[in-house]
Amino acid sequence: MRDVRGFRVSRGASRHDEHVGIRNLGGPISTEPRINERIRVPEVRLVGPNGEQVGIVSIHDALKLAQEADLDLVEVAATARPPVCKLMDYGKFKYESAMKAREARKNQAHTIIKEIKLRPKIDPHDYETKKGHVVRFLKAGDKVKVTIMFRGREQSRPELGFRLLQRLAEDVQELGFVESQPKQDGRNMIMVIGPHKKKAEAKAEKAAAKAQRGSEEPSAQEA
Repeated sequence: MRDVRGFRVSRGASRHDEHVGIRNLGGPISTEPRINERIRVPEVRLVGPNGEQVGIVSIHDALKLAQEADLDLVEVAATARPPVCKLMDYGKFKYESAMKAREARKNQAHTIIKEIKLRPKIDPHDYETKKGHVVRFLKAGDKVKVTIMFRGREQSRPELGFRLLQRLAEDVQELGFVESQPKQDGRNMIMVIGPHKKKAEAKAEKAAAKAQRGSEEPSAQEA
């Protein structure tokens, strides 16, 4: 056994192990703010529970005020001179913050890219069906990748695909916009249509419509 800067290290340990062992002794760094007796400064700039400015007071007086109000003294700006502390119910604050973060994650919506494939000489019925899918996707707040597939001699007529994509973009312009202009990609021609409404807005509207239908059903049954 030998000493390395005051720490005992076994003979079999490598120099790398010695440095790792020394570095890990500190443990993880806490991201929690300092509260109450953990605040070790002579004075703080104190903020009241309703955001009112109390002023610069000694840490002793700040802790006394917190105790009298049955609140916690929480350091909210440690790098300020002097540090800024606020009187609050820290347990309640942490709970509400966690709930808000959870609700934000729950409501977070990611835009999804859907894909629709068409042929340059698509018949009217199939076109209306495909357009209906595009409309549904855009209403849901999703992007739509429209692919025109060319086969055989159709590859010599790219204008057919271009005109079809233009027609589709015009038919759904109230719901979406051309985010990526038509471009040739091998045997295919691709265009991307983005929704005017964001995914979260579309979800909120859908939920509101569902709630409205639910409130109307009892009225209809009573009638």
